[in-house]
Amino acid sequence: MSISGTCIEAGARVSDGIVDCSVNFRGKPSVRSSSGGWRSCGFIMGAEMTEKFAYYGIASNLITYFTGQLGEPTAAAASNVNLWVGTAAVLPLFWGFIADSFLGRFSTILVTCSFYILGLILLTFSATIPSMCKDQEALVSCVSQVKVTMFFCALYLIALGEGGFKACLRAFGADQFDEQDPDESRAKSSYFNWLYFAISFGILITRFVSNYIQENLSWVLGFGIPCISMVLALFLFLLGTNTYRFSSTRGEGRKHGNPFVRIGRVFVAAVKNRGETSSDSLHLLPNETSNKFGFLDKAVISCDSSEIEEARALLCIVPIWLCSLVFGMIYAQTFTFFTVQGSTMNRSITSGFLVPAATIQCFISLAIIVSIPIYDRLFVPLARSITHKPAGITTLQRISTGSFLLIISMVIAALVEMKRLKTAQHHGLVDSPKATVPMSICWLIPQYVLHGVSEVFAMVGLQEFLYGEVPVELRSLGLSLYLSVIGIGNFLSSILVLVIERTTSQSGQVSWLATNLNQAHLDYFYWLLACLSSISFVSFVYFSNSYVYNIQTKISDDHGE
Repeated sequence: MSISGTCIEAGARVSDGIVDCSVNFRGKPSVRSSSGGWRSCGFIMGAEMTEKFAYYGIASNLITYFTGQLGEPTAAAASNVNLWVGTAAVLPLFWGFIADSFLGRFSTILVTCSFYILGLILLTFSATIPSMCKDQEALVSCVSQVKVTMFFCALYLIALGEGGFKACLRAFGADQFDEQDPDESRAKSSYFNWLYFAISFGILITRFVSNYIQENLSWVLGFGIPCISMVLALFLFLLGTNTYRFSSTRGEGRKHGNPFVRIGRVFVAAVKNRGETSSDSLHLLPNETSNKFGFLDKAVISCDSSEIEEARALLCIVPIWLCSLVFGMIYAQTFTFFTVQGSTMNRSITSGFLVPAATIQCFISLAIIVSIPIYDRLFVPLARSITHKPAGITTLQRISTGSFLLIISMVIAALVEMKRLKTAQHHGLVDSPKATVPMSICWLIPQYVLHGVSEVFAMVGLQEFLYGEVPVELRSLGLSLYLSVIGIGNFLSSILVLVIERTTSQSGQVSWLATNLNQAHLDYFYWLLACLSSISFVSFVYFSNSYVYNIQTKISDDHGE
């Protein structure tokens, strides 16, 4: 597919029929009435929803597979889950670079989808291999090396595909809205809300269906259904091809070089010209230039002022991104220790039916599904009438609200764990790791619900913020940065788990994260995360107060007034 074209000069009137800087699949100018908008996003959201069914069909109960089928200790299993989830969420940085510099988003989606489906097929096949050796004379019953090797190869092949698919698909969906059109500009803000709604709906279904099948019927079937779901995701995405808008700025932008190379040249020039006096360079800058990261102004001797502002924009979002990493660390607990915590509690609904511990994660999805319509249809219009901003409140205000709710979620988690430990002690179950603590798993619902509500504010807001604040040519990278918060947060969580495991188990003491949770102190771990969240929240508010939004965001705000 060849996409080419030029854009209307800034300030020119936007055509009612033709969308500026956009072409269709055949390379012809996009017609507003028959392309893009919610029409195209319906296919994209359908693909996103079915893809999330596939991903969470693996991720939400993965720790159970590690501790059960592969026989790993709890801490090691949690670390492995964190590493895998982290890898899947960091790889979008690589695929974002590939998409923005070479392949484009559409082609990258197709390439990564093939990796994704191949990994799911391999994972399903690995589950058919018997876990335990049948040799009765073996000193140990070992997990087949072929099974383990195939399992990990499949797992990381899925991560390779999922990392590129979700980053490019979300950015491609946002590309379907024209920012120069006031109505479509407002609709794009709602797009991020309803995209998260579709994602959460897919996650909710898989947590009800896949987790039950995996624990009660078959892991082969439990992995095979997500594979079929991913094939459906590809089908839905391709079904909307004729309605999609493709950015024509890619060909235009290449006249000015690769955006990564262009921005990198600014940093190199700033270092080379560091000896120049300010008077030699400042007169070359436009009057409206930002005074942040003033060392970049030295690059104006060798680079355009627009290139310097691109580099400055990337640097400005770094503190915001860093402050968000703690959210990723806490996000990791929903797949690991929250699930293990629930597995020790009373999960019975009737005398013959036990709720899988991972299924309780559905309350995160339910909280998101309920909260998003309330936020989009009630809160935003009310806030818009007061602030005159199209999104009601700024993205940074939205993120900070979610960060505060996350602190409360971890405090509740710590208090519930303290009660669970006291209940285990009261009934003499401290030395019985496999015994069921007579405390309903429903006690975990508040921490899951509050976590879900915090995602509606923090994660959706962060997604919109990073997409809108990076240079236009780097928007795949912008959403990749959002996803990397989860990825690096999982890596940090994995490191934190290993450090706590080693430091708290010295001198014969029982680790905070011991396999026997009735002897462990998971509550201490939650209190530590609550403290880290508080520090992150204060830092985030500090950097947010001095942040200046880019010009495109200001234009969107003007449209809303």
